[in-house]
Amino acid sequence: PQDNPVYVDVSNGIAPTGCEYYLPLFFEKTETLFDYLPRNTLVVTEQECHDNIDAFWQDTEHRYEQLRYNVDRPILTPEQLYLKPAKITQLLNNYPAVQTQHTEIPEHNNKTIHNFATQAPVDLHLETRAEQPSTKLKNFIDTFAGRILFVCETAGRREVILDLLRNISVMPQQAGNWHAFASNDIELAIIVGPLEQGLQLDKLAIITEQQIFGNRAQQRRRRKSATRDAEAIIASLTELNLGAPVVHEDHGIGRYLGLQTMNVAGVETEFLVMEYAGGDKLFVPVSSLDLISRYTGASADNAPLHKLGGEQWQRIRTKAAKQIRDVAAELLDLYARRAARTGFAFKPDLNEMASFAAAFPFEETPDQQDAIDAVVADMTQGKSMDRVVCGDVGFGKTEVAMRATFAALQNNKQVAILVPTTLLAQQHYQNFLDRFADWPVNVESLSRFNTAAKQKEIIQKLKSGQIDVVIGTHKLIQKDIHFKDLGLIIIDEEHRFGVRHKEKLKAMRAEVDVLTLTATPIPRTLNMSLAGLRDLSIIATPPEERNAIKTFVNRWRDDLIQQAVHRELMRGGQVYFVHNEVKSIKKIAEQLTKLLPEARLAIAHGQLPERELESIMLDFYHQRFNILLCTTIIESGIDVPTANTIIINRADRFGLAQLHQLRGRVGRSHHRAYAYLLTPEPKAMTADAKKRLEAIESLEDLGAGFTLASHDLEIRGAGELLGAEQSGQIQEIGYSMYTEMLERAVRALKAGEQPLLDAPLRSGIEIDLNVTALLPADYIYDVDTRLVLYKRISNASSQEALRELQVELIDRFGLLPEAAKTLFLLTRLRLKLADLGVTQIKGDLNAGSIKFDDAPKIATQQLIKLIQFHPQQYRFDGKNTLRFTHEAESVNEQVDYLETLLLQTLSEKNAA
Repeated sequence: PQDNPVYVDVSNGIAPTGCEYYLPLFFEKTETLFDYLPRNTLVVTEQECHDNIDAFWQDTEHRYEQLRYNVDRPILTPEQLYLKPAKITQLLNNYPAVQTQHTEIPEHNNKTIHNFATQAPVDLHLETRAEQPSTKLKNFIDTFAGRILFVCETAGRREVILDLLRNISVMPQQAGNWHAFASNDIELAIIVGPLEQGLQLDKLAIITEQQIFGNRAQQRRRRKSATRDAEAIIASLTELNLGAPVVHEDHGIGRYLGLQTMNVAGVETEFLVMEYAGGDKLFVPVSSLDLISRYTGASADNAPLHKLGGEQWQRIRTKAAKQIRDVAAELLDLYARRAARTGFAFKPDLNEMASFAAAFPFEETPDQQDAIDAVVADMTQGKSMDRVVCGDVGFGKTEVAMRATFAALQNNKQVAILVPTTLLAQQHYQNFLDRFADWPVNVESLSRFNTAAKQKEIIQKLKSGQIDVVIGTHKLIQKDIHFKDLGLIIIDEEHRFGVRHKEKLKAMRAEVDVLTLTATPIPRTLNMSLAGLRDLSIIATPPEERNAIKTFVNRWRDDLIQQAVHRELMRGGQVYFVHNEVKSIKKIAEQLTKLLPEARLAIAHGQLPERELESIMLDFYHQRFNILLCTTIIESGIDVPTANTIIINRADRFGLAQLHQLRGRVGRSHHRAYAYLLTPEPKAMTADAKKRLEAIESLEDLGAGFTLASHDLEIRGAGELLGAEQSGQIQEIGYSMYTEMLERAVRALKAGEQPLLDAPLRSGIEIDLNVTALLPADYIYDVDTRLVLYKRISNASSQEALRELQVELIDRFGLLPEAAKTLFLLTRLRLKLADLGVTQIKGDLNAGSIKFDDAPKIATQQLIKLIQFHPQQYRFDGKNTLRFTHEAESVNEQVDYLETLLLQTLSEKNAA
């Protein structure tokens, strides 16, 4: 009870029965950041530092008073979480300090004070349109009475600066580093260093690239693992929960019951346990997890369960294979007709492309550069491009579109950019105008914002070829629109267009290059891309300094809304409040005005007149008010970098793609952004709505759009690749198996062969040498982590991938125990023997048997000779099985023997 609390020691992590709430005990001595700082640490503070600390403390105390009696569980006091302002000041005084402020610091008796007067860095931007672009820079160097140091990001950028300086007859000395420059009397020098902003003192000027070339955000020290491709993201879907439906390639759909370790014939082995209809159980050795895939195609509750050992699964697979063969044939025919029509092979001028790229004010992320390269490579081919670029909001898809546009314009082709809303059309129009300002390009926007006369003029100019780039809404695909020479269509946010619009676009796709940009590809688009029928590029690397959006799912609470809005307004930001019902939006406005009397609020929705709506959005952009109460009209709206909190009312009514898109409206700058999804009571929500909210709350990482689309596949059903129905064979056999069978059918038909309806998808070799091969529970405690790693090991497609996985395990968990080493050893053997037609190896360290399929790739004559000359060691057991005798001291030795026998002695190449 709050008026008479009982304190219980729960330091062992276990709360006694009846303890509803408990907190760890707080001791008098609590460690802080200052406990880790050496005494000689230099502390740099800004003038506003202490004011900000005081403001933060007051805000924290205010929120504590608001929440202490209104939450479901006790909360800690500010004193238990943070140091008080006075204490921070006291601790800071123990360290040497540099303080930046506008006025000089007066002398103190007990302190040595040095005041340095600084000036704002001089603007030395190159004037690209001037006859002498470097005039500002040359004049500054000639007139500055002091030492000058140029600082470049990289050695390559240093050469660019040196080349620029040579053109104006300036030859700086190359100093190794700052110390070399500072300790010598060098008047003019250049070094490589990670400095973004320049500095000017009385007798010293430090000039950075930013002052010369403008803002260029660098992607320094990028983690190699930041780039994720389609395969890596799809592989993450192999994680399973207890009770989840899974597909075994040979036995059909059952439910996953976890991992179980058993002692079989004296050998400890770990199995994945599956339960089938009727309660029958199947134990799958962890070495055969490549035969298991997660079921996707319907919700977990509606997944079909098969009977173990019956013919039902085989009938379903055969039926699905026939239907997949027909789908593959139809798709191939569709794409063959498209490929047969010779497209335009663009020939971009590489020097001009490099010049256009250099004007991009950021450094391309690795994924972004890969997407640009892929798009330009597609455009240079002799067939029409059909590429999907998937990347989260603000990850640089627009720049990919601009590079493609530039390549098309170089070949005198027109470009049409199709966007879902008039607001987005206006933003793209402004962005393209700015980006192409230095080039002779005529850009126009066609939307409801144009007058009828202006629309008529644009349509006429498109027909005559006077407009190079047109950006518009669905008006662009009306019958009266004709282009003189259209070469490229760019579609932004394809999922926002209806079926009728897409049919029109589909007709155009066979004739022109098409580039689709999307933050969350719709499942059918994803299907097509994954099946290799449309090319897919994923931009998953976040821009420099971008933070993930913190996402919370809560029921409506007045104090929660007040807290969320106050936090944003206190840091000078703005808030989106999404309420997607026009008839009740004014009622919500009244509620918010009562809750937040200090806020300035405006309302925006699609039923407002165009001009009024545009005016409201621009006023919000210019911070004339700080809360925008709106419908989903902002889903593809203008970028507002200062808006970093979004509250979505009745989030359970939105689709996954829509939620992701709305959430992407915030977090467009380096500030931490917050998304609050308000829902009714759990009972009032559908099962699918709960799953959508769980998915979007769990996937708040940057670059999650592709993964969200994959979750959307599970929630809505994958849908057929052709046709509109959301069920069918995918639901019967699961999405993973459907796509694998489809890929195999496409490959077979391309090669002029008939797809084999009953052939296994994988050449899974069963290897059992009666040795312990597993990841011990005392090495990796978490069952889910073990399962995922087993799946990744069994799915490894190459020796290199397996080696990288082994290095990862050692890095994460320590040196491999013997059982884990054996698991990797046997997996490596399976990979080496994958193409020989071996289906099974069984035995121990003394003897064993090797089973082949009906067409093994071995030298049969060599095999016969072995049996003839060494009958004690080798013999046939039936027509497909070879028995052998070989005593080995270790599993490594037995594996070496099997490799030598199968890869050398019985090799077809050696026999030849």
